Amino acid sequence: MSNALAAQPRRMLADFQPIVYQGVMAAIVRVLAADSTSNATRQSWQKLIDSGPRTGGFRALLSARDQFDYDCILHALLHRELTPAHWDVLVGKFSTHKANRVSAIARTIPRISSPAPALFIYKATTVWFIPKMKGKQGKRSTDVAVLPDEFYDVNTWDTEARPDSTRSRWRRGIHKCLEALEEGAVIHVTEILEREQLIERID
Repeated sequence: MSNALAAQPRRMLADFQPIVYQGVMAAIVRVLAADSTSNATRQSWQKLIDSGPRTGGFRALLSARDQFDYDCILHALLHRELTPAHWDVLVGKFSTHKANRVSAIARTIPRISSPAPALFIYKATTVWFIPKMKGKQGKRSTDVAVLPDEFYDVNTWDTEARPDSTRSRWRRGIHKCLEALEEGAVIHVTEILEREQLIERID
């Protein structure tokens, strides 16, 4: 994303006819994907846009490049208007940029309030962001954040071997905290999309 695109997102949004996103989650995924699209891969990204479903309206009037640029501008707007906690939980959960995702998770861990020890909070938070995937690890892309299988073993989260009931209570509390952060972030994104008239409405 160029500095020029990120400089004045609100002003530049007004320069475009609004693109209509299919929904809030679709907008979040597109915006965070734009952050990981380099100049070298932009051509393939444009092909994906061109081959995707179109529902008419403003989306059909924009070129692939305009759609990509619009996603970049919206990325800058959300980054500026969301709180750091809300931005990080979305990047950690939905970004396709591995380094950005790992950094966002690292910033989120200290925000979690729990009586659990630090190691438990670290591992419980990380596996919430990066759930265990099916399939052999060797067949996965190197661009995807993957944890070793033993990371998901709760017995490694607590060196003092506390009762399962205690560890389950800690894990539920940590995951509820993260789910609340994600819900708050999605609500805030929804408010921004509605304000900018970017979300598709079904009457």
